[in-house]
Amino acid sequence: MSALPNPLTEIRDEFLALDLKERLQLLLEFSNELPELPERLQGRDDLFERVIECQAPVFLDVEVEPGAVQLHATAPREAPTTRGFASILVQGLSGLTPAEVLAVPADFPQMLGLDAAVSPLRLRGMSGMLARTKRQVAEKTAA
Repeated sequence: MSALPNPLTEIRDEFLALDLKERLQLLLEFSNELPELPERLQGRDDLFERVIECQAPVFLDVEVEPGAVQLHATAPREAPTTRGFASILVQGLSGLTPAEVLAVPADFPQMLGLDAAVSPLRLRGMSGMLARTKRQVAEKTAA
């Protein structure tokens, strides 16, 4: 069975401790906390992969440093749900080891208790972000 790393466990528990309306508010808070791209990545669209599962234009870049993964994402402010999901993954996965990222369960998006509040299409978008991140980690650790 896949293990949920501590940062994602904390995020999941924070969502599950709230009622549905508060969960949506927390998702909005995450959308406002999506880290800006480091200066060295700004304007480097060639390094980012589009997440086609998302309705909004979301782009990811994964860096695998010795022993740690750094996830970078862009998502438009006018797409707060998608941006919130990207922020959760950036904050929850960055700093983990490649093995920890690869062990994250594919159904993590469903673990947040948002399925009654957001469309299946939006959850599929977050699942796409996670799958693409894991694929990039696997490719970059194999290289």
